[in-house]
Amino acid sequence: MPELSLHHIDQISRDISMQEITFSHLLEDLIDHVCCDVEDEMQSGLNFSEAYQRVKQKMGSRRLKEIQEETLYAVDTKYRYMKNIMKISGVAGTILFGFAAMFKIQHWPGAGVMMTLGALILAFIFLPSALNVLWKETHNRKRLFLFISAFFAGMLLIIGTLFKIQHWPMAGAILTLASVSGILFFIPALALSRLSDQKNKDKRPAYILGAIGIVLFVAGMLFKMQHWPLATLFIVFGIILLVFLAFPLFAWLTWKEESHISSMFIFLVIGLLLIVVPGAMITLNLQHSFQAFYYPNNDQQNALYDYLFRNNSSLISRYKDSSNYHEMEQLHSRTNGVLTIISNIEEKMVQESEGEPGKPAVSTGQISQTKTGQEILYRELSRPFDQGPAKAFLIPGCSTRKELYASMAEYVNYLTSITPAEDLLRYKKMLDAEIFLPSGNPEKGDMSLMSGLHSLRIMKNGLLTVEASVLNTIASHR
Repeated sequence: MPELSLHHIDQISRDISMQEITFSHLLEDLIDHVCCDVEDEMQSGLNFSEAYQRVKQKMGSRRLKEIQEETLYAVDTKYRYMKNIMKISGVAGTILFGFAAMFKIQHWPGAGVMMTLGALILAFIFLPSALNVLWKETHNRKRLFLFISAFFAGMLLIIGTLFKIQHWPMAGAILTLASVSGILFFIPALALSRLSDQKNKDKRPAYILGAIGIVLFVAGMLFKMQHWPLATLFIVFGIILLVFLAFPLFAWLTWKEESHISSMFIFLVIGLLLIVVPGAMITLNLQHSFQAFYYPNNDQQNALYDYLFRNNSSLISRYKDSSNYHEMEQLHSRTNGVLTIISNIEEKMVQESEGEPGKPAVSTGQISQTKTGQEILYRELSRPFDQGPAKAFLIPGCSTRKELYASMAEYVNYLTSITPAEDLLRYKKMLDAEIFLPSGNPEKGDMSLMSGLHSLRIMKNGLLTVEASVLNTIASHR
């Protein structure tokens, strides 16, 4: 019977040790078992390399780890307890999340409760138990940072997703922390772990391209959710690196080495098809879908503005020969003065958004002049959810907001002289800018350009509605 040399035994020992077998007695038994299997294969005339390769193919890439897991499960009560918790919590949390998604889509009651419970189970029971099990199975200090970074990134992602769906505060901050921890810690740690694998040196370019692609994709998703610029660029380049460069290169290198398709390769294909590509498609259309929600509201406000402006002008023209015409004309002039101030703010906001940082655009094609005044072409805005313009022109204390307050106060004072006291209180509520404009900490700047323009348009319509009521009051006193 052929016997292995010390050099061959050392090679088998090194390979099995790299499988992170932590039980010393089990390690010795596995080395002895594999050596015997190789010697049996060599009896058929194969050399060591051929016999060892055949034994590895029979065992598969996971068999030695499975043996250790089965051994741990049999002899270690704590490991068995944590393993069961991990399995039960993982299944329960996933099922709850699945039902919550279905209930959320169907607008059935209980979706929020199930989603919250599922997220808490996954974040605070499944992930800690999984971390404990991984450490028990490997005891690899070199990979401890990888496990911890994965734990924190995963926990923040689950909690951030829950907060985002439930519309709770701090959702953006938590998702940002999850993305940053993944980009700065987890993904680099995973890449370094793969690059340190001496057996797959030829796959290092694929690992590097894949890590860069994932970083760009995650950053693009974060930028898209936060409505920051360059989101689409990051996503597109991330998809190109992952789908068209890293994956084909990895598949080609793997195909050369293996005569069969491993489960890892299948999961990799499914992951790309079911997560990355659909996620990119949804994300690339997210901006347009989000904008489309605002368009009907803005169109309705524009139509209302045109109607009110034309109606008020028509009413004044009908009383041109009346003794009240001068008073009505004066009211209309003062109303137009406030409308002009609001229109100027709208124009400045659009110019700020369409220009470069610190250099507003001089003229833009997103603003058109009509018979009733200035009209914003919302669908032509290149950065409709830019927060800079609202922060510059609408926050408390800025010069444009002070100017708007002053003009509104002057307008209300004028109404005091021509309006009955019982109507004035109602008019003041409709002309209160605090209701429509952002308040609180001016450094937050949490109002987008689209929301700011929408608020200003509502203010215009409120102004015209008040004017219409006062004009009718004046006309009735002739």
